[in-house]
Amino acid sequence: MGLQHRMPLLPSNAEMVNEHLAVARCDGRVTFFNASGPIFTCQERDEGALRFAAAYLTEPSLSLATPSQIAKVLGRHRSRVHEYRKRYREAGAEALGVQRRGPRGASKLKGILLARAQKHLNEGSSNRKVAKLVGVEEGTIRKAIKEHRLVRPQPIEKSSTKRSTGEIPSTPRERSDEDAACVGGVATKRQEERVLAPTGLLVEATPRFEAAESVAKAGVLVALPALLGQGLVDVGEQVYGSLKNGYYGLTSMLLTFGLTALMRIKSSEGLTSHAPGEFGLVLGLDRAPEMKTARRKLAELASRGRALELSRAFSERWAAENPEALGYLYIDGHVRPYHGRKYRLPKTHVQRRRLCMPATTEYWVNDANVEPLMFVTAPANEGLLAMMDKELLPEIRRLAGDDRRVTLIFDREGWSPKRFKKWKETGFDVITYRKGEYKNWQRRCFKEVTVEVCGRKVEYLLGERMLRLPTGFHIREVRRLCDDGHQTSVVTTRRDLSLEIVALRMFSRWQQENFFRYMRTEFALDHLPTTAVEPADPERSVPNPAVKKKNREVGRVKAQLAKAEQAYGQKAHDNSEQERRTVRGFKISHAKLGQEIKKLRETRKRLEAKVKKLPARVPVREVMDGTPIVRLERERKTMTDTFKMVAYRAETQLANLVGPLLPHRDDEARKFMRQVFNLPADLLPDHERSELVVRLHSMTTPRDNRALASLCGLLNDLKLRYPGTGLRLVLEATQTVPASR
Repeated sequence: MGLQHRMPLLPSNAEMVNEHLAVARCDGRVTFFNASGPIFTCQERDEGALRFAAAYLTEPSLSLATPSQIAKVLGRHRSRVHEYRKRYREAGAEALGVQRRGPRGASKLKGILLARAQKHLNEGSSNRKVAKLVGVEEGTIRKAIKEHRLVRPQPIEKSSTKRSTGEIPSTPRERSDEDAACVGGVATKRQEERVLAPTGLLVEATPRFEAAESVAKAGVLVALPALLGQGLVDVGEQVYGSLKNGYYGLTSMLLTFGLTALMRIKSSEGLTSHAPGEFGLVLGLDRAPEMKTARRKLAELASRGRALELSRAFSERWAAENPEALGYLYIDGHVRPYHGRKYRLPKTHVQRRRLCMPATTEYWVNDANVEPLMFVTAPANEGLLAMMDKELLPEIRRLAGDDRRVTLIFDREGWSPKRFKKWKETGFDVITYRKGEYKNWQRRCFKEVTVEVCGRKVEYLLGERMLRLPTGFHIREVRRLCDDGHQTSVVTTRRDLSLEIVALRMFSRWQQENFFRYMRTEFALDHLPTTAVEPADPERSVPNPAVKKKNREVGRVKAQLAKAEQAYGQKAHDNSEQERRTVRGFKISHAKLGQEIKKLRETRKRLEAKVKKLPARVPVREVMDGTPIVRLERERKTMTDTFKMVAYRAETQLANLVGPLLPHRDDEARKFMRQVFNLPADLLPDHERSELVVRLHSMTTPRDNRALASLCGLLNDLKLRYPGTGLRLVLEATQTVPASR
């Protein structure tokens, strides 16, 4: 009968060696467990028995543990375990006996025993008690302290931040030493729950806060009310329900994804450069998930195939909360270049690089406040007009309802007079730039108007007329006269809007460009969470490469023909009547060049006829030459972009709250919030009052401290409770003494 892969019942002090084997130490004895229960026990001082255990448990026939794992448990080098196995195979258990050559001192204190001893010292135990718990002589402990291999912590004075519970906050130095001394890895302190997690008996580790001073970047908890208000946890649980039983559950992972985005940890790989114990305190856990855990949890969510459902659920929530923002919608494409060489992807023009390169295209829809509402990924970089009819307009109609008219604002890529009439009949108005050449209007057609843009007054010279399109559809044209004489033409199907509103809405489209730039820089919008691919449609039509090849041949023939005709004409121009008096004579004298021109003209006609017979587009499978037809995996990318979109909206909400408190609202609000997210803070749970006090450290100026205090007051009024706990979040900023006049 094979061994089980999980051990559901273990003593509370047991330590996992691997998924098949565990070890427990109690009263000077060492006991090894597998799925069936205890399988070997001996005295901790019995060196011969420990050697036998090391040799026996690492036998390949049992497959219980590797020599490296047993060596780590017993506190010795793996080469020693290999030596014990060799002795045992050659001469049996007798060869593992201890041969003393003379008087020996106390047992050596190193490896796991040293870490256990330091842990007990950190808890305040005496030397005698530590020696008894570890299983060594008291003199061994004293010697290790003398040699500075063990450190006895200094008594901690009562801090001014001591809460009513009497709990003394830990300092960063204490936490750093304690985290580094953890046996299971840095900051893995909740051993019982971590032992249960692999067995599947633990549904999720619940947040448990401890008093701590100066927790790095704990200021990001200021954003927690905004994240929860955007629906980060509610919508995530509505769509996914829960994760598989384990230490990190769905709630903790959703908070991790949201908070890391605001902390500018731009990918799962970025978790390796942040102290896991400090971030864990923010989450209410012993440590934050490491990089491979975050990747594994993201892959688990992606395997359910609900990324689009998640994104739509957020869009529905935001549309329901602010339906007025759906009156004007900004639509624009964002091109994400692909720098890999393993797969062939469709190419498109990357405007900011002025190159045509492999890339994927997404089309984003921002609401009237230019806040992100939704996005779709275009298959094979299809254009805006194709995506409007296939994806965008049906989804916008579903969000806005059947009775609401929506005004779409986009650039010249969406220019289509035929579609403007059709869209207007289905309840969609447009505001866009006019495409093509047009004559300038006279100066008297314009009048000066004043428009307020982001709190600043801007003067425009505007004029308007009705424009008849080639399709016979009449549309309104509004022009702006620039200082250099250039006229910018804007067209719209809205006749009820004033000149100022049309210009303001069209020229505000630059805010969506700034949104893309900000998301690329601050939230790593172009980052790929995985290099995985998925099959693409092999029947998708693409331009026929044979046509392109033939057109190149036609181009070369045309170039040769033009060169020959130019030479023929030059000779005719230079010909004097005395040399060749008639055209016939000129042709005879230049017959070779004439024959070459005739031959090139026939070749051109033949190639052009072949081009006309070729199909303009063919299925992509016919042009890939056996190369797999794939596209980048969309599930994980859609999820991570959605979490970043939630984080951006949360940051915007906070910036709008604190903006009026700052002298330069638009220029400082987001920068101010980024500084707040990076602030250290004291975490002081008060279980008697059911509060989690987050005492933020001071900012750089008294003005900033006053603004932060006002923001904290507004957020405290929400009386938010930390998810998974009954603790109400209380934010406290540094109080600034007013300057005397």
